[in-house]
Amino acid sequence: MAFMPENAPLVVLSFLGTCFLVGVGLVCLIVAVISRWPKVFRAALAATAGVVVLYSTALLLFSWTSRDQVLALGQPKYFCEIDCHLAYILEEVKSVESLGTPPEQLLPAGRLYVAKLKVWFDERTISPRRGNGPLNPGPRWVAVVDEYGRNYEPSATGMRALQQCMGPVVPMTQPLRPGESFTTYLVFELPKEIKNPRLLITDRDPIAHFLINHEESFFHKKIFFQLSRVDAPSTALLGPLPTPCRCGRGPESLAAAAGF
Repeated sequence: MAFMPENAPLVVLSFLGTCFLVGVGLVCLIVAVISRWPKVFRAALAATAGVVVLYSTALLLFSWTSRDQVLALGQPKYFCEIDCHLAYILEEVKSVESLGTPPEQLLPAGRLYVAKLKVWFDERTISPRRGNGPLNPGPRWVAVVDEYGRNYEPSATGMRALQQCMGPVVPMTQPLRPGESFTTYLVFELPKEIKNPRLLITDRDPIAHFLINHEESFFHKKIFFQLSRVDAPSTALLGPLPTPCRCGRGPESLAAAAGF
């Protein structure tokens, strides 16, 4: 498993404390300018700059010493909030030749990857005072990244074709209560020659860029899910389909895997 970021309460408190000290420093600078106190101005400027430099150094130091992590199927990636943790688990991935039926059938020039993803609100990570209120997952950015750093976001056409087979897919923003989970699916249209594909699920909150040891902070390495194991032909079912459907043609199609 992997946590992002680790020691989330300490990380958030460090950021908030730095913001507070910088805010106090700016107020002192304004007061010193208005009151024409040059010594106070210089002291406040030096203190504020020192806080900014110290925090920036810690931010960049953790980023430069970070390393990419690649999680296997079934290994959770935790998004750590202050008092609760959401786990994302890549349960299964299949490579298929086509999805859906005309007119929504998708026959890509490359390959289709269908990923089965579980999202779980780990009840063991909450404080006793939090209660049973729902948690709305924060904004996430999802993409497959190849060995050259190129990003491939989920295919809108592929998602429509998949929903034609399976019905509505649960959105990743579905609220959760402690202990609850849901399963959703992602479809990616990738080139046949893609090498070392890895799935990245990460925050899209701009503040994350300024949090120490967060994978979205400047120059920080990422936590990926491994996809390369699906290069072999698909033979197993992704999961139970709500209703029988024909999900494409060929031995690698979901229909063949499901036995329809």
